[in-house]
Amino acid sequence: MLSGPTLEKLRALKLHGMVKAFEQQGASSDFDPLSFEERLGLLVDRETTERENHRLHTRLKQAKLRHQALHGRY
Repeated sequence: MLSGPTLEKLRALKLHGMVKAFEQQGASSDFDPLSFEERLGLLVDRETTERENHRLHTRLKQAKLRHQALHGRY
């Protein structure tokens, strides 16, 4: 299957994390030694992470916290 139609189908299904991971895998030869199952697992992991991050971002926005956390400072 060609990657162009695959990417379009992933976008139509709103699997944006998988789109990013698929593009990243296609642009790097680092993923070549991995099996199909390993690469698919990475795609699914990326989608899951993107969705969790989106939910967290939405909840933080809805919380209307008075103070913004400083990023990268300890």
